[in-house]
Amino acid sequence: MATYKIETSQVSVAGKPVTLFTVGFGDPAKNNAIVQDAESRMVELEAGELGGQLALVNGPATLPVVAVLTHHLVHRFGMVAVFDPKMVAYIVASSHGGDYAVGDVISAAEVKEA
Repeated sequence: MATYKIETSQVSVAGKPVTLFTVGFGDPAKNNAIVQDAESRMVELEAGELGGQLALVNGPATLPVVAVLTHHLVHRFGMVAVFDPKMVAYIVASSHGGDYAVGDVISAAEVKEA
C-alpha cells in the first residue's frame, strides 16, 4: 500500500467538526495498482469510526482514484467537498442535504485546525 496515501485529521468548518482526507501519491505505479491501494486504505479507515456530516479531500489524485474515494466517502458522510487549488477552496461535489449543496464553495480560510 505504498503507491497511494490517505491520512485523516479532524478540522472544523463554521465551528462544526469535519474530517479532512489528505491524499497523495507514494511509490510510482500504474493506475490499477494505485486504485487498489486507495481502495485498501479506505477499507482500513472504514474499520474505525469513520463518518460525519462533511468530508474534505485535499491532494493529488487520478480520476479512477477519485471514483474510489467518492464511492467510500458518500456512504459515510452527508457531504463531500474536494479542494480546488485554483480557487483556494473546497467545492462540494456530493450532498445529501445539510449545510451545503453541490457546487457550494468552502473557502480554505474557513477550515480551522481542531
